Amino acid sequence: MKIAVDFDGTIVEHAYPSIGKEIPFAIDTLKRLQQDLHCRLVLWTVREGKSLEEAVAFCRERGLEFYAVNKNNPEEIGGSRKISADFYIDDRNLGGLPDWGIIYQMVKENLSFEEVYLNNEMKKKRFCWFKK
Repeated sequence: MKIAVDFDGTIVEHAYPSIGKEIPFAIDTLKRLQQDLHCRLVLWTVREGKSLEEAVAFCRERGLEFYAVNKNNPEEIGGSRKISADFYIDDRNLGGLPDWGIIYQMVKENLSFEEVYLNNEMKKKRFCWFKK
């Protein structure tokens, strides 16, 4: 499974062109997706040149390596910045960026955000029913 992951606002807080503070659990979750589910992660960002190198180095220093950076596979030369992936993790998603625990659950169980949301709402209702 290939997952395209944005950097600013997704792995780190927005501070472009600087690198913002790491968003809690982002890198740990991405590493677990690689280790547990054997996902190929593609860094998919508007960064280029030196700021892109800094973003890759930031992740690498924390033990996160990408399958490819701003391309579909490591061997691709030039071409479109349109990335082909099974999932896209980006803070600009409709509805925003879910919690990283929910992201892991969505990928692991191949669930849509709607399915996770409805499942969590049902759990709340069952919990409320038991409390009464």
